[in-house]
Amino acid sequence: MALARTLDRPHRDTKRRLRLWLRLYAATSVIEREMRRFLRTRFATTLPRFDLMAALERAPEGISMGDLSRRLMVTGGNVTAVVDSLERDGLVARRQPASDRRTSYVALTSRGRAAFAAMAREHEQWIDRLLAAVPDDEIDRLADLLADLKHGAEAKVERAR
Repeated sequence: MALARTLDRPHRDTKRRLRLWLRLYAATSVIEREMRRFLRTRFATTLPRFDLMAALERAPEGISMGDLSRRLMVTGGNVTAVVDSLERDGLVARRQPASDRRTSYVALTSRGRAAFAAMAREHEQWIDRLLAAVPDDEIDRLADLLADLKHGAEAKVERAR
């Protein structure tokens, strides 16, 4: 009987972890789907464009295409396609330093900064309304738990390599 309980416990924890993953995935999917819809209908833009502009907003001096790809965790080809589109719209500009013509740096233009500021303001308000179901006194605790989860998963992945 003791052996059966010992064998059952990891199985029960495994099922609980699987349910946790499914709930995280479902919540993320709902939020991401609605964010895509919000950006498309309100600003005629996409989530990748918004994410790229947000990364550039945090680097006002500009950032290399390689660093941008790493920050966004997407391929260089994906970054190039989004940058090309934003550049055509006058929202970002590329420059190549004379010292290294192989490297391109990207930065928001003044028009891009203004467009992103408008999107970011509404995005913040939209997220606030969307996540209003989370009690104010639980927000920090949930954020800390999710950070722990992320760091734990990253450590597991790193050890597996």
